[in-house]
Amino acid sequence: MDQDEIKNLLQAEANAVLNIPVTDKFGKAIDLIIDHVHQRKGKLVTSGMGKAGQIAQNMATTFSSTGTPAIFLHPSEAQHGDLGVLQENDVMLVISNSGKTREIIELLTLSRHLIPSIQFIVITSDGESQLAKDADICLLTGKPDEVCTLGMTPTTSTTVMTVIGDVLVVGTMKRIGFTREEYAKRHHGGYLGAKSRGIS
Repeated sequence: MDQDEIKNLLQAEANAVLNIPVTDKFGKAIDLIIDHVHQRKGKLVTSGMGKAGQIAQNMATTFSSTGTPAIFLHPSEAQHGDLGVLQENDVMLVISNSGKTREIIELLTLSRHLIPSIQFIVITSDGESQLAKDADICLLTGKPDEVCTLGMTPTTSTTVMTVIGDVLVVGTMKRIGFTREEYAKRHHGGYLGAKSRGIS
């Protein structure tokens, strides 16, 4: 791969990020997280399968380290007892690029059977999918083409999903007035832990 090809790939990824549909649903998703986690004292529960699941795990850890308690729930393990982690005031954030991931659709059904009032934020590329229709709030990715040479491997889609998660994290941090001091209480190790406590 030559330098021009690399630049073109980077440009395609950057364009995909800039083409994420920006709507008031971002604010509504943050409102929902604030209401359930910071006012009702529930937690944020993220989920996804495959690459989307890895992104959901990262979102959970990033939210947790920035003052919003969150946990990742594997959709398959949920069917074998882990669904019991859900509580009344929790809110769920699930990711499926296609909006058709069987395990995620089943997770919504099972979760609402356990807790009928539970609400879902969904990140997907397909606003007409079953998952999008079942969501309380649906955040669309803009359905970017994958930069993968086959046009199949999750590459660009995972980039935009990650960025959407970052927007939710940063928006929530601003709403709760999360400080460096609070960050330091949650992050003791490594470079960031030292930096948060003013140690060079």
